[in-house]
Amino acid sequence: MQTILGAGGPIADELARELFRNHTKEIRLVSRKPVKVNDTDELVVADLTDAEATSRAVAGSKIAYLTVGLPLNSELWERQFPVIMRNVIDACAEHGTKLVFFDNTYMYPGTPAPQTEHTAYQPGGRKGRVRGQLATMMLDAMDAGRIKGLIGRAPEFYGPKGTKSYTNTLVFDRIRAGKRPFVPVSATAKRSLIWTPDASRALALLGNTPDAYGQTWHLPIDPNRKTYAELVGIASEVTGRRIGYTVLPMFVFRIGRRFNPTLDEMFELLARYRQDNVFDSSKFAARFPDFPVTTYRKGIEQILAE
Repeated sequence: MQTILGAGGPIADELARELFRNHTKEIRLVSRKPVKVNDTDELVVADLTDAEATSRAVAGSKIAYLTVGLPLNSELWERQFPVIMRNVIDACAEHGTKLVFFDNTYMYPGTPAPQTEHTAYQPGGRKGRVRGQLATMMLDAMDAGRIKGLIGRAPEFYGPKGTKSYTNTLVFDRIRAGKRPFVPVSATAKRSLIWTPDASRALALLGNTPDAYGQTWHLPIDPNRKTYAELVGIASEVTGRRIGYTVLPMFVFRIGRRFNPTLDEMFELLARYRQDNVFDSSKFAARFPDFPVTTYRKGIEQILAE
């Protein structure tokens, strides 16, 4: 049995498909309102802030994947994420279950220096501090021998089927709707984006590779990083029409955050849009050289064809 804790989002759904295709037919989906992805999926309703419910959800699992996402709300993150992580670690320790933690890069510094698995945590705000806390809890449990686990870390998403990210929302969703895309902060800084199905397939592969445990892994991206100007240019080629864009400078977000809670929550992350964002996934590429990574062009073609 392999269990997905935090079922329902695009990462978890594609993870369930990939596990079913290539690794196991015994899949358990856990969330407050789980829905089957594969016909044979087992559904478990659980609140992962409840320790007993989390233990019951994990029981009998060989591997658990923690893919929980919470709304972009700092106070909510500070209150719930550490509790969820503690409960999941305790449950995996209790039942002898391996733990695969799907993580992001919010704890990394917003500088153009390459980000590797050894980059020190230097969060620039509350959400970054929470993510650093979760990763540290996971690493401490692994180092202490309480659990056998690994961290799979991803940069910003882009992808199909309702993928939620600033790049999808501001750029590709607007292009698909025939609207002028908005570019956050800079059109000339290179971006590191991960295609969401690639992230899920890589997470499933890591979870089912015994020697991947005990480590942090940067999940695979197309290493040919593009600027937003270049991404919009590819979209122009794909659609056969000239597409312009509007850059939203920092002062727009500074003003907007006073009136819009979503912009306020986004603000701490904007530093990484000012300059190149270089997420290095060469460790994964060296270990899994045959893993097919979706190019930006193929990804954009798929998004705009939906």
